[in-house]
Amino acid sequence: MSWLLNLYQTYESNLDLVGEIEKKSYNNQEFTLLPISHTTQNAHIEVQITPDGEFHSAEAIDKNDASTLIPCTEDSASRAGAKVAPYPLHDKLSYVAGDFVTYGGEAKKEDPFAAYIKQLGEWAESPYAVPKVISIYRYLRKGRLIEDLVKERILYTDANKRLLDKWEQEGVKPPIFSVMVGGPEGLFVRFNVRSDDDFNVVWKDPEMYDSFVQYYGSRLSDEDLCYVTGRRQPGTDKHANKIRNAGDKAKLISANDTSGFTFRGRFALSREAASISYEVSQKAHNALKWLINRQGKIIDGRVFLVWGNDELDQPGLTEDLFSLAPETAQVKERISYTYPEYAREVAKALDGYRSRIAKESRENVNILILDSATTGRMAVLYYRNMDKQLYIDRLVKWHSMHVWLHRYRKNEAGEFIQFYGAPAPRDIAFAAYGPRADEKIVKGLVERIFPCIADERKVPEDIVRSAFYRASNPVAMDNWEWEKTLSIACALINGEEELNVAIDEGNNQRDYLFGRLLAVADVLERRALGSEETRATNAIRYMNAFARHPERTWSTIQSCLQPYQARLGTKGTYLSKIIDEVASKIQIADFNNKPLSGLYLLGFYSQRHELYQKKDNHEDAAEASK
Repeated sequence: MSWLLNLYQTYESNLDLVGEIEKKSYNNQEFTLLPISHTTQNAHIEVQITPDGEFHSAEAIDKNDASTLIPCTEDSASRAGAKVAPYPLHDKLSYVAGDFVTYGGEAKKEDPFAAYIKQLGEWAESPYAVPKVISIYRYLRKGRLIEDLVKERILYTDANKRLLDKWEQEGVKPPIFSVMVGGPEGLFVRFNVRSDDDFNVVWKDPEMYDSFVQYYGSRLSDEDLCYVTGRRQPGTDKHANKIRNAGDKAKLISANDTSGFTFRGRFALSREAASISYEVSQKAHNALKWLINRQGKIIDGRVFLVWGNDELDQPGLTEDLFSLAPETAQVKERISYTYPEYAREVAKALDGYRSRIAKESRENVNILILDSATTGRMAVLYYRNMDKQLYIDRLVKWHSMHVWLHRYRKNEAGEFIQFYGAPAPRDIAFAAYGPRADEKIVKGLVERIFPCIADERKVPEDIVRSAFYRASNPVAMDNWEWEKTLSIACALINGEEELNVAIDEGNNQRDYLFGRLLAVADVLERRALGSEETRATNAIRYMNAFARHPERTWSTIQSCLQPYQARLGTKGTYLSKIIDEVASKIQIADFNNKPLSGLYLLGFYSQRHELYQKKDNHEDAAEASK
């Protein structure tokens, strides 16, 4: 229950944001922290009504403006199939139109309009009603909505005055037929009261929210012990859906399976297993929906969410260091940190998150992963509530241990930049399984990486091994993909080795030295070929074989180098000396065909980086002397 309690507390800490419209940065889609007893629905038709309860106008709604905040009851929020359970105000045409059957609508055993108008009337006649509710009720009880929509040329009928469900005539198709799915009975209608002195539309009016919350709260009864707060409050066994989006039917809490006996045998009633109050359920679920829209990451339906109850924005687990602290991560000068130095730099960068709360505060960080196996059920796959200081410390450790130099990120100008840091879990997935990896594989890997960061677990060996094998096979990828895979593989391997990107001249480990040899051979041949030649060098072509049989493959690479050494002449002497120097450090007993470990990739990357750096420095010096 702790995740529900923390979501409930998050709602209570952000009451001032209830009903405040926010927009997602990437698609401008609106969302808000929902009031209790409210949900969202995509509307197709908007009907304007005068304060006197008369029809004013109507229009078909553009899909970008369709999301509508609507009041709901327990029954309407969970209605399905043929069940008649009207929403209190805005609803489908078959519910809100009293003349639906007159215009060819199918008559049901229980009249949806009768149930709808009775429920709306009880709200409109209650002491909590506001003028807008009364105006809408006065109009709808006349039972002539479809007649007015047909006159307004929003809906269309045939010769028998039956509503058309598709447009077959020549000419421009009316807008309503572009959004109609399954017939006119499924069209969702929202209502607004057109007033010259009130510019708040009904579904964004705080007065309307409060009116229904008070009205519906007065009708709740049957108090029970809430397992979340420990207080006696009106309970519920009908919990919210639409958690990830407006069309999401999966529920986190459900106890309506009386035929499958999910809870029977241990309990006679579902509330004996766990009783949750209506208020807590509403606030916790609404806070969760809001947080997912605001800062959650969704991969193939799986939700990855990190938040604080008071300070919502926390450094996430799905980002690399360039996203969290670009000034620290981006390489603006040719600087190489040692491991302890870099850890201190990362800690400084994340101190901004630490300092947002007072030292005496008991602010914690919540980490939550959700997914659904079926369309109706959702599960909490992972949940942690941990001290914020501990969380930041573990982030610092992750981004310090798995640090490497990367070149695949772009700045705001769209230019590729270099940055130090640990790669993002999603990038790790593509490095291990390729850029065309299925989203199901990606979300599974991201879930496995979360405990590695939050709980300091070791990165699973199969992930490291897969990235290592792909990085050792450059001929199977485009150059940009291989460079990205190589640096990410090095970052994963470096989590165990704790080496620096700068070349370690004193490291005489066999695999590290073999990697250095391969890098020098690659650079030597590349310089001999020149910048105009883009084909892979022999060192790159034989890299996969070299990782499996280094001694035998090196003999082949060495013989292939001879014509390039001859072409470079004295310009290649320096590189040839490095080959001799590195080879001389390998012990005779170690110069064999035993497969190389991931350490050779670190040696390869560091040696190649060193040689390219020196070349750039020489060119800069030559340019400055002109």
